[in-house]
Amino acid sequence: MTQTLPQELEQLEATEFDAGLVFSGAASGNMVRGYSSPCSCTPVADSTYIFHESARDVVVWFMNKLDPLYLYGPAGCGKSSLVKQLAARLNYPVFNVTAHGRMEFSDLTGHVSLQNGNMVYQYGPLALAMRYGALFIMDEVDLLPPEVAAGLNGILEGQPLCLPENGGELIHPSPMFRFACTANTNGNGDDTGLYQGTLRMNLAWQDRFMVSSVDYPAADVEKALLARLFPTLPDSITSKMVDFANEVRGLFMGTSDTSINTIEATLSTRTLIRWADLTLKFQPLAHQGIQPLSYALDRALAFRTAPSTRAMLHELVQRVFPVENVSLGE
Repeated sequence: MTQTLPQELEQLEATEFDAGLVFSGAASGNMVRGYSSPCSCTPVADSTYIFHESARDVVVWFMNKLDPLYLYGPAGCGKSSLVKQLAARLNYPVFNVTAHGRMEFSDLTGHVSLQNGNMVYQYGPLALAMRYGALFIMDEVDLLPPEVAAGLNGILEGQPLCLPENGGELIHPSPMFRFACTANTNGNGDDTGLYQGTLRMNLAWQDRFMVSSVDYPAADVEKALLARLFPTLPDSITSKMVDFANEVRGLFMGTSDTSINTIEATLSTRTLIRWADLTLKFQPLAHQGIQPLSYALDRALAFRTAPSTRAMLHELVQRVFPVENVSLGE
C-alpha cells in the first residue's frame, strides 16, 4: 500500500552529521542535524554543484537554532539552489513555495476539501513542514501580500500555527523545522527599477530574520563548474564565457565601466550553463558558416532582450571571442 506524504514524513529519523564531512569532505568535529535517509520531498544532491562563499552563512544557520533566514541577491545567482543543495546533503525534506500577489494564507496552511463525499482538511506546505520538521522555503518573498506576511509573524517567532478551519488545531513547530526566504531585494523595495512588482516589507517583519546576501559565484568557481559539466568545451572558451557573463552582469546592474546604459536582462549562472550546453549542441552549425556561440546565446538569453540589446550582446561576443569566430576548433 502506498504511503501518504504525512506517513512518509512521520517515519523520518533525525540524526547528526559532521558538518565538515558533509559540506567540504574534511572532518571538523562540528555537528549538524539532519535525517538518516531522504524522502520524496528531499532535493536530489547535485554532484556537480559547487558551493560558493555565501554557503558559510547557510551552513551556520543549519547548524544552530537561529532566526528564520532571508537570502537576497540578483536574479539567477542561485539563492534557492544553495539552500536546497545543503538540505539535500542532510536528507532534509523541503517544501518550496513561490510568493505572488494573489497568495492567501490558506495556500500555506491548508484548507477543507471534499474527498469521497466527506469534508477533509488538507494540510498545506507550511503546516506539514512545521509538524514534521522540514525546511520551508518561500521564494520571491518580496512579492508577498502584506496581510499574508503579517499572518506569518507568530511562526517566525517560533509560535504554534493555529488552524481555525480545522477546529482550532494547534501545530507546534518541530525542533527540526526551518524557515527560509529568498528575494531579489533586501526587503526595502527596489530602487534600481530591475525588479518591478517587488514590495517594501514591514520593518517589524524584517526584524525577525537573519539576513544574508548572495551574489553570483566568483569567476574561478563558475569556470570550474563549466569545466566539470562540459569537459569537451575548451578551457579557453569556458574562461571567456565567464568573463562575458560578468560583463553582462555589470551592464545589468549598472556597475560596468563602459558608457553603455544598463540593459534589461542578465546572464545568470543557470543561463551561463544553458549557453555552454547549447553551444556544444549547435556546434555542427559551424560547418554551415554559423557561429555556434552567437547562435546559442540567442536561445539562452538574447532573444529575451530588445533588438538593440541583442545587437550589443552580439558585438560583445565578437570582441570577447575574436579567435572563435566560426567554430570551437573542430
